Amino acid sequence: MREEAQNQGKGPAKESIWQYFVDKCANNLHIILSMSPVGDTLRTRCRNFPGVVNNTIIDWFFPWPKQALYSVASVMISPENSLIPPEHWSSLVEHCVLVHQSVIDYSIWFLQRLRRHNHVTPKNYLDFITCYLKLLKEKNVYILSLCERLHGGLAKIEDASAMLTVLNEKLAVQRVAVREKTIACETLLAEIAKSSQEANDMKMTAQVKANEIKESSKIIASEKAEAEEALQEALPALEAARLALDDLDKQDITEVRSFAKPPPAVQTVCECIVVLRGIKEVSWKSAKGMMSDPSFLRQLKELDVDNITTKQTGTVKSMLNSINVSIAQMGAISRAGAGLLKFVIAVMGYCAVFRDIKPKRDKVAALEKNFFELKRGLDKINKQLAKLENLLATLNTKYESAMAERQRLEEETQLMEKRLIAADKLINGLSSENVRWLKDLAELQRKRLRLLGDCMVGAAFLSYVGAFSYEFRRELMQEVWVKDLLEREVPLSQPFRIEELLTTDVEISRWSSEGLPPDELSVQNGILTLGASRFPLCIDPQQQALNWIKKKEAKHNLKCCTFNDDDFLKQLEMSIKYGFPFLFTDVDGYIDPVIGNVLEKNIKGSQGRETVMLGDKEVDYDRNFRLYLNTKLANPKLAPNVFGSAMVINYTVTLMGLEDQLLSVIVGYERRELEEQRENLIQETSFNKKLLYDLEDSLLRELAQSKGNMLDNVDLVQTLESTKTKASEVTYKLDLASRTAVDIEKTRDGYRPAAMRGAILFFVLADMSVVNSMYHYSLESFLEVFVHSLKRSLPDTILRKRLNNITEALTLNVYNYGCTGIFEKEKLLFSFQITIKLEQHQGHISQEELDFFIKGNTSLQQSENKKPYSWIPESGWEDCVRLASDFPDCFGNLLKEIGEAHDEWKNWFDHDMPESQPFPKNYDQRMTSFQKLMLLRCFRVDRIYRAIMEYVSAVMGERYVTPPILSFDSIFEQSSPTSPIVFILSPGSDPASDLLKLAERLDFISNKIKFLSMGQGQEDTAIHLLLTAVSRGQWLMLQNCHLLVRWLRDLEKNLEHLQKPHPDFRLWITTEPTASFPIGILQRSLKVVTEPPNGLRLNMRSTYLKLPGNALAECEHANFPTLVFVLAFFHAVVQERRKYGKVGWNISYDFNESDFNTCMTILHTYLDRMVEQQDPKIPWNTLKYLIGEVMYGGRAIDDFDRRILRTYMDEYMGDFIFDSFQPFHFYHDDTVDYCIPEVEAPKSKDEYLLYIESLPLANKPDVFGLNPNAEIGYYTLAAKTIWELLIELQPQTGGSSAGVSREEHIAQIATDVMDKLPQEFDLPKIKRAIGLDISPTTVVMLQELERFNNLVSRMRRSLANLKRALAGEVGMSNELDDVARSLFNASIPNIWRRLAPVTLKSLGNWMVHFQRRLKQYYHWVNDCEPAVMWLSGLHIPESYLTALVQATCRKRGWPLDKSTLYTQVTKYTDAEDISERVINGCFLSGMFLEGAAWDAEKRCVMRQPPKQLTQALPILKVIPIEAHRLKLQNTIRTPVYVTSQRRNAMGVGLVFEADLATKEHISHWVLQGLCLILNTD
Repeated sequence: MREEAQNQGKGPAKESIWQYFVDKCANNLHIILSMSPVGDTLRTRCRNFPGVVNNTIIDWFFPWPKQALYSVASVMISPENSLIPPEHWSSLVEHCVLVHQSVIDYSIWFLQRLRRHNHVTPKNYLDFITCYLKLLKEKNVYILSLCERLHGGLAKIEDASAMLTVLNEKLAVQRVAVREKTIACETLLAEIAKSSQEANDMKMTAQVKANEIKESSKIIASEKAEAEEALQEALPALEAARLALDDLDKQDITEVRSFAKPPPAVQTVCECIVVLRGIKEVSWKSAKGMMSDPSFLRQLKELDVDNITTKQTGTVKSMLNSINVSIAQMGAISRAGAGLLKFVIAVMGYCAVFRDIKPKRDKVAALEKNFFELKRGLDKINKQLAKLENLLATLNTKYESAMAERQRLEEETQLMEKRLIAADKLINGLSSENVRWLKDLAELQRKRLRLLGDCMVGAAFLSYVGAFSYEFRRELMQEVWVKDLLEREVPLSQPFRIEELLTTDVEISRWSSEGLPPDELSVQNGILTLGASRFPLCIDPQQQALNWIKKKEAKHNLKCCTFNDDDFLKQLEMSIKYGFPFLFTDVDGYIDPVIGNVLEKNIKGSQGRETVMLGDKEVDYDRNFRLYLNTKLANPKLAPNVFGSAMVINYTVTLMGLEDQLLSVIVGYERRELEEQRENLIQETSFNKKLLYDLEDSLLRELAQSKGNMLDNVDLVQTLESTKTKASEVTYKLDLASRTAVDIEKTRDGYRPAAMRGAILFFVLADMSVVNSMYHYSLESFLEVFVHSLKRSLPDTILRKRLNNITEALTLNVYNYGCTGIFEKEKLLFSFQITIKLEQHQGHISQEELDFFIKGNTSLQQSENKKPYSWIPESGWEDCVRLASDFPDCFGNLLKEIGEAHDEWKNWFDHDMPESQPFPKNYDQRMTSFQKLMLLRCFRVDRIYRAIMEYVSAVMGERYVTPPILSFDSIFEQSSPTSPIVFILSPGSDPASDLLKLAERLDFISNKIKFLSMGQGQEDTAIHLLLTAVSRGQWLMLQNCHLLVRWLRDLEKNLEHLQKPHPDFRLWITTEPTASFPIGILQRSLKVVTEPPNGLRLNMRSTYLKLPGNALAECEHANFPTLVFVLAFFHAVVQERRKYGKVGWNISYDFNESDFNTCMTILHTYLDRMVEQQDPKIPWNTLKYLIGEVMYGGRAIDDFDRRILRTYMDEYMGDFIFDSFQPFHFYHDDTVDYCIPEVEAPKSKDEYLLYIESLPLANKPDVFGLNPNAEIGYYTLAAKTIWELLIELQPQTGGSSAGVSREEHIAQIATDVMDKLPQEFDLPKIKRAIGLDISPTTVVMLQELERFNNLVSRMRRSLANLKRALAGEVGMSNELDDVARSLFNASIPNIWRRLAPVTLKSLGNWMVHFQRRLKQYYHWVNDCEPAVMWLSGLHIPESYLTALVQATCRKRGWPLDKSTLYTQVTKYTDAEDISERVINGCFLSGMFLEGAAWDAEKRCVMRQPPKQLTQALPILKVIPIEAHRLKLQNTIRTPVYVTSQRRNAMGVGLVFEADLATKEHISHWVLQGLCLILNTD
């Protein structure tokens, strides 16, 4: 580096070289940032860090175009691939492109129709092609192995057939040879028999001789033994003498020999030896000569004493007698003489004995001689016998050889016969297999050809369809992929079934036994879970996949964790290292990036050692490791990279799948033996199929592995016989099982209607989660309700009646179960949804009819048929036109008949309850019940709510519009220690007191009930209390859990790990509705909605029931019970006003029980003080202020709402309530009287309760001071709310009777809107035309035009992009998706709403309003400021009035803050009637009265006519004036709002306040909710 730096002219200093290095790195450094454009994250980051955009080159990677897809496929699928025929290569590559693009298209439709995302990335495409090549290779190898196996079996059968002929020929020759060889053997055998006889005779002779020899040998031995025994007595002395000679040596002998004249004794002894040696001369000389021999002593020792004669012994004896010397005496004379004497004496003793035994020894010798003669004779005979035996051996060898040859021939013959039998058995036994194997082989060869197309569809299935629903999968595979392959003439199985390609019946049966439902979707999901190349992420709201995976992998040591667990990395590392399966549960869309390498299978190393990076740690990777991810969310929002890394699989149960599951449940309960028989049959069939396959497999294996001649393989023949026997049995069993299964299914199908009813009801229940995130129900909890319904339904022997009982009980129980956890306002929606789903299933309602009822006329164009009568609502007439055109069979003449029978239709329209009256022109006879709702929609939207109730009552019964009364006793009965009870709170509800009362009724000890109000820092306390309650059987209520939602996940884990809790344990949870509440707790819990009772009577009844028994007697003042009743009535009234929406209160307040109790305490305190001070005057002003302004008024943040509270205080509190001459009434008419009851015992609440029970259950708006039309508004709003929710609950199919697709419909609406868009106003040109003299109102105009331009520009841009997105030119962003959905639903897109004036109009009415605004702006720009300003047409209408006051103050010199507006209603109703502007002020039009009407004659407000919710106010003149000069009488201050939503909690919505003349007291109009609005809905 130093040299290079110096060459570049840098100095030698270290700093210079370092700087050169840094500069070089900076100049050559390339940084690539890869970011996903999904969502708003990238957009936000680019805005927050503009330098990233300014200093980088942005390369936007768009979806791969068709050419790119083709190029990639053509490279990956090589033309040289031997498995792909050249003629099909191009078709397969083009089909790959079509598959990917079709999935993109279907993903868009999937999002539009079902609001579910499926992201398709290039990674999916690469995975698809890789999977195809791998699958094609594996299946080809597999089929080739099967073909080889069958080829082997067929070849063996063919060999056996060929052998059969050869064996027959050989066997004939072999039998002749065996016969000849048998004759030769018999001849040889006769010769051998003759020789054997001779040998036997000789053997007998030899045996006699041998016996004689044996006897002789015995005698000889006996005699010899006796002689030897006698001889043995003398031998020791002889041996001792011989041993004594050893003591003598040559010197001793020499000494004796040297005697010239030895001693006589010595001489005599020596001479005795001479005698014994047989020397003839007996003398000393002879003795000396004898002793001179060097070997004298040795010869003496070896002397043959047995041959000494008697003569010799006699001589020696006499010689010894002559000397008469003892050995001792001799020893004294001579040592050698003594030794020799001892020897002589011993020999003499021996000879004396030997002489006695000699005759015996002679006899023995004679006998031995005879013995040897006999033995020689025997040896001669034996030699002859041996010669004869050799001859016999030779003959035997010949015989054995002949017999062996004969045996060989016989064995060969037997083997041939056995082979013949075996061949016959093989050929006959395998005759059917031969035919079947030939067919199978041919089919396998055809199947191998069809692998081209089959594996293509299979690979596409494994790579793309996981996230789709069953319907989309089927349509994609069958209608797109299979169809395209057939059109391209690519070989493909017909009909194609993915299960046949990727799994087997045996495997499916095993999955089913492990808990996976057997329906087609679940089987497909099982294939995807185990067969896809990526790890599965299961969308599993019903937890079926979770239960299956847990059961399936339990034996493999499955580990379960969540991303919130502290030790999940450690557990995951262990599983990866040792090959355990690992399951992530409760995945909520966020997947921790730390497992990215594991999820994407970025495995390094070779087969010897493979590793994967887990975070920053390298972990050994075991190929047996499997990763599962599972989410309970029904529709999780997953990022595109998740779809590329994991196989997202939609496990959401289908209607058909659930029907089958419920059918098993109901048959298992009703016909347990039948269901058990079916389950056993399934298992037996599965086992038999596997057995049949194994038998055939073993047979083919035996055939393939048989060595040598297979006809000799006994095991093979036995295997064949056993296989044939077992196969026949199995085939019979399978045939029997098939017939039995048909009978069982026929019987089971009888219960299918009840199962279908249950499936429909579950989906209605599950769909309610769209309405409110708290309405989540698990399949497990639904099954409990289902089984409970089976038990509670009335039994009947007749199946049809029994099914009716089941369906009725089930429907009612599901309705009651659902209503327990659904808010009051949505209970009718729930029952209506049940009704229409059941009616649709029965074919009584079409989707088109339902769409019309929900949406009405969605056209943007007003019809050419103009409304004939003013009393028909404008939107209603458009609906009539649509109804007549879309449903001509029933309503084709509707428009004509309205004109022909005007009075009849008008009378019906004006009726208070038209839904209960006969329809004009006999439409009752022509319409279905649902079509009556469709027709009613066109005329009286306000009666739709009641009509829905009547419709549900008529179809389902009145029980389905009468929700069950909340009973804590019933809740407790349904609860269990393992399922928490979740109270979903509404304003003003508190279940704690009810829980305590329940405990009292159940005699549950109060100190075993624990309460904890949740909040920050309470987590550990809650867990401690939970564990204590679980072990000790306590009740634990965790209150306000919505304040600590994140901790609830910890609570959920603790609940999941509960094992054998105390039977008395119960967990009670209270929470407000919150979208982030854990689904797991919601699904496993019993949900209970607590709301204040609906209606005055029930509300007051609830209030009095909660009062302690002596509450009214605690205060001594006599008027205390009366004032408590007034307060209870007031409490009920302010709560009931809420249901009338904005007419009741601008803001809905949470008036609750604590407000009433506090105010009652205030009454108690002040009245007690009056008693103490003996003050007879009640401090009304103080009480009214504390109750109306402080307690209840303290919640009210809107001035006009506080005005209502003050008015109620004035109406209900004062001395007049005790006036006996003019009794006080809260409200009374001809039918009802709400007054303070006169009771005999005022201190007891019982009489008050009796009076309350006498009040009507339903009350009219008049009771609250509201106009009867307020009910119309309430019901209209309720109907619109139901329609909005029903829109969300409907599938976004977009189909219409005209056959127009959803996309075409949206594109058509977008085109219509774009055609109506004007060019933006040229603001610079307008400003130049105005000049420098700009008035305040002109400034307002310019601001309005600028806002209008922004709106037009945004509309045009979004519509153009939407049309491009629909055409596939650009991606469908979230923003464009919202625009498309809004256009389809005929509502205003949110991105337009943000730039437009606030409105509640539908899209069609809003476009009319939009064009009218444009017209006013054109007039203002091109002509002059309008004489009558249409205030509704301004974006910010208050700015115009502010500008008007500002201009007047400038002109008059008034202080701006001291000025106000004076308003006066003119007589003009049409702007055309006014030609001149007001000099200092303006005329305003476009305002509508709500809560009153205008009396044109008396020029004041009056009560509203029936059914007229709003009335156009005549043109209003507004004049700025100084505030102190404004003196008004008989007027009411009336707020002017932009829409009927009035003002919100932030104060937005109020334009100004107008003063309207009145003849009535202002309190009347205050309670009526009088106001002016600029826009009708």
